Amino acid sequence: MLSSALLLLAAAISPVFAHEHHGDPQVYLAAQGPHKDRLWYNTLPGDGGTQADSVFSGISTFGRLPYFPCLASDAENYDIAFLGAPFDTGTSYRPGARFGPSGIRQGSRRLNLYGGYNVPLNTNPFNSWARVLDCGDIPVTSYDNEYAIKQIEEGHYALLSREPASDASKPGPSLKGKTLPRVITLGGDHTIVLPILRSVNRAYGPVTVIHFDSHLDTWKPKVFGGAPTKVAAVNHGTYFYHAAQEGLLRNDTNIHAGIRTTLSGPSDYENDGYVGFQIVEAREIDTIGLDGIIKKIVDRVGTKDPVYLSIDIDTLDPAFAPATGTPETGGWSTRELRTIIRGLEHLNLIGADIVEVAPAYDTNAELTTMAAADVLYEVMSIMVKKGPLSYLGAPQKKDNNEL
Repeated sequence: MLSSALLLLAAAISPVFAHEHHGDPQVYLAAQGPHKDRLWYNTLPGDGGTQADSVFSGISTFGRLPYFPCLASDAENYDIAFLGAPFDTGTSYRPGARFGPSGIRQGSRRLNLYGGYNVPLNTNPFNSWARVLDCGDIPVTSYDNEYAIKQIEEGHYALLSREPASDASKPGPSLKGKTLPRVITLGGDHTIVLPILRSVNRAYGPVTVIHFDSHLDTWKPKVFGGAPTKVAAVNHGTYFYHAAQEGLLRNDTNIHAGIRTTLSGPSDYENDGYVGFQIVEAREIDTIGLDGIIKKIVDRVGTKDPVYLSIDIDTLDPAFAPATGTPETGGWSTRELRTIIRGLEHLNLIGADIVEVAPAYDTNAELTTMAAADVLYEVMSIMVKKGPLSYLGAPQKKDNNEL
């Protein structure tokens, strides 16, 4: 009896799937995904596209983007790649940012719940010209900082140096005159920016950096940590000092935003200027407002040259982002930071990161991981709105022999 019932059920269902790819082309398109059959897909209204599962189910990728193991295979091209760097053994206070990439992905699941359209920026980064992938994580050792930093550099460069999905044949701003994809890195503590800048330098030469943080991160190793060994001298408070010493930064266009830390003394600011940074204090928002902060950043950086953006989640006040390694009170709100990021839409972002997200210190409401994901949503939206990096064309020679 049971066998007969199953046969009848199979006979009733089979005509549905036998004809699923005939007729309406949208039905065929809807079946292209992790599941074979249209039964598992919903077609979203408007320009949102197709959605499988619910946003609270399935494997976590950033914003539920397609996943591809880009470090294991170069079979897929992309215009923007999300890449995790789970490293936190360069931190000075609370560890845990090695879980940042997975936490940020978890916090990003609802980003395209309603289709992903960014109203203030008038763009949809999930449904655009750009091929955007989550490329997984760099396999970083937690036992050898020097080797881990090398892994991060090579992993980042492996993705950065490939042909993009769009405009690969057109000239771009890289040293070789090519158009490259953009890489958005999920940290990890802020030490990861040194190997990332080494990777970026291989592709672009010295670059301008916008650094959102409550801390300077330009300290001399003997001031921050004492530098008892060469390996200990490289940490999340000294990486910009090393980047400047290695010639990875343009020395007249870099800027910090959100600074409010204590110092070892006024000489820390003098050293910061020597490294090549200008400072926007967090408290300036009370006097010059959001527009004033945006203007200071844009005036310093300019709108012509390639720019790298690094965001420490502790730019936000701990009330909005408690899950970070070195929290500092008196910071900006999530709304304020997102507004400032959107104000940078005319800059030429070639890459970005968000760091110091340590989910173990978060609330059950996932405040920090959601905030980090939302900030990157704004960054991704800016990149998509600007188009492929071919719009910058080939690099121009500078008087100081930089490219």
